[in-house]
Amino acid sequence: MTSQGADTGTAQNSVPLAQASRQGRGPRRRRSTRPIWAEQATLIERIGKVLLLTMIVLAVALPLYTVVLTSLSTEASISAAGGMVLVPGELTANAYSAILSGGIVTRSILVSIGVTIVGTALSTGVSVLAAFGLSRTDSVLHRPILFLFLITMFFSAGMIPTYLVVSKLGLIDSYWSLILPGAVSAFNVLILRAFFMGIDKGILEAARIDGAGEFRVLGTIVLPMSTAVIAVVALFYGVGYWNAFFNAMLYLQDSAKWPLQMVLRSYVLEGVELPGSELTPAGVAGSTAPSSLAIKMAIVVFALVPILMVYPFIQKHFTKGVIFGAVKG
Repeated sequence: MTSQGADTGTAQNSVPLAQASRQGRGPRRRRSTRPIWAEQATLIERIGKVLLLTMIVLAVALPLYTVVLTSLSTEASISAAGGMVLVPGELTANAYSAILSGGIVTRSILVSIGVTIVGTALSTGVSVLAAFGLSRTDSVLHRPILFLFLITMFFSAGMIPTYLVVSKLGLIDSYWSLILPGAVSAFNVLILRAFFMGIDKGILEAARIDGAGEFRVLGTIVLPMSTAVIAVVALFYGVGYWNAFFNAMLYLQDSAKWPLQMVLRSYVLEGVELPGSELTPAGVAGSTAPSSLAIKMAIVVFALVPILMVYPFIQKHFTKGVIFGAVKG
């Protein structure tokens, strides 16, 4: 009797407690089975994301806007703004006309375009061939060659030995000195190798059984399946060649052979007056010389535009190319 009464009392007391608990805390929220990053964001979280992304966009776009606007401004507008122009005033394209009318700046743009195209094609081709050979673990001297590639990622001969090699090869004051010393990146080769090793070996073996040679396997099977990673590696090489100036500073003695980045460094950063750079637009009657700051910002725009034009076409391959290749490795 006592035990039964105690159990009955406990049960009766537990009902009000449960009801009070439900009334005080409300209905329990069912625990979601989705991971936290897949759950729907709250209103505060969405507002925070919008504010954060807006700040990032402004931090990137505002300097570009200022550079472009200053390059299109007259000397009076730049003087009134005290430097970089934020509010549009009187606009003119005299700075761009002066750059494209000839002189060292125009030549440097052509040099940079040529070096970037040739260097990117050469570096990408060599890297693909090296990565395809290293992706075959049964190839001759596979491990020693792979070890040499890995060593170059952590150790280098240094500036003086490299300069002596370039000098002995007769590349001083040659455009090839801007390409050959850094033609192959071990990092890019390893990315390509990791991607190639992730390709189903059964497909490659079937092609070899059908009589396809290694170059045919590479050209007809491997390359079409590796478009994404090759595009990413080509972009890495292209950006590297376009932005490079150190090799030009070491190996080029003739300023007429300077790439655009070397002109940008000398004229914009150091303020050196460049020989042969016209500051008055040719063929424009009554035109006046643009501001030196407008000329500098116009050179900066020319240095940025090619990468901004190419990047949107390659950006979609980044996740598939780099991350997939790295994970597969």
